[in-house]
Amino acid sequence: MPITFEIPSPLRVHSRGNATATIDSGMSSCPSVRDALGALATQYPRVVDSVITEQGELRPHVNVFVDGENTRYTDGLHTPVRDSSTIIILAAISGG
Repeated sequence: MPITFEIPSPLRVHSRGNATATIDSGMSSCPSVRDALGALATQYPRVVDSVITEQGELRPHVNVFVDGENTRYTDGLHTPVRDSSTIIILAAISGG
């Protein structure tokens, strides 16, 4: 079963305009968010560069949800991912 990523509008310039991307979890081992993002990077490396810092940490202005749970309140990039999970990348918006 594929893992589905939902890509926010600001990052779609790096995903050829695609709002979603799927990776086949049967073809690559993706037990965690970090692993799933690594698999996504084979398709859309610049999307992942916008989510993960050079040090391999989640960027402060980005939230990642796995099946509705914010990874900041679970195990971060080590949050488990199941077959058929949906991972939502959400860029924070600020203003006043």
